[in-house]
Amino acid sequence: MNLVISLVVGAVIGWLASMVMKTNAQMGTIANIVVGIVGAWLGAWLGGMLGVAPTSLLGGILLSIVGASVLIAILKALNVFK
Repeated sequence: MNLVISLVVGAVIGWLASMVMKTNAQMGTIANIVVGIVGAWLGAWLGGMLGVAPTSLLGGILLSIVGASVLIAILKALNVFK
């Protein structure tokens, strides 16, 4: 059950980040899931490096969206999205 929840939350995080970064039309469901899960990890890592720790569920979600947006920005710089 945890895997299903991770996939759904990853998809939502990836979808929201793709809307923020204006790549929504270029990404599919699988890309949203991967970007959401990897971006959440990246956001947690960056938050730890900067000394920012989420103290609530909303803070964790926002930090995950920021991490996924950073990942999309990196992928855009590498011309993955055209």
